[in-house]
Amino acid sequence: MLKILPVIIDEIYIPTKRRGELDQSKVAAVTEKLLNGEAQKPIKVRSGKGRFVLVEGINRLEANRALGETEIGAYVVQAPKF
Repeated sequence: MLKILPVIIDEIYIPTKRRGELDQSKVAAVTEKLLNGEAQKPIKVRSGKGRFVLVEGINRLEANRALGETEIGAYVVQAPKF
């Protein structure tokens, strides 16, 4: 079972591919849910070159950033092997 770890939002690198998945309407919806106290599932990150790299959850990440949060719950996963 994966453990949820607090990760500093400003220390998460967002790859170009993930930036293309950003949807402001989804960010607004997640922000509204967070303001209403609804829990969100953790984002997924991987370790890479001394930093965390976003794997999944850019809209949740940006919603938390918009609310002024400095940390977000994340699962640290293994990088896929090709």
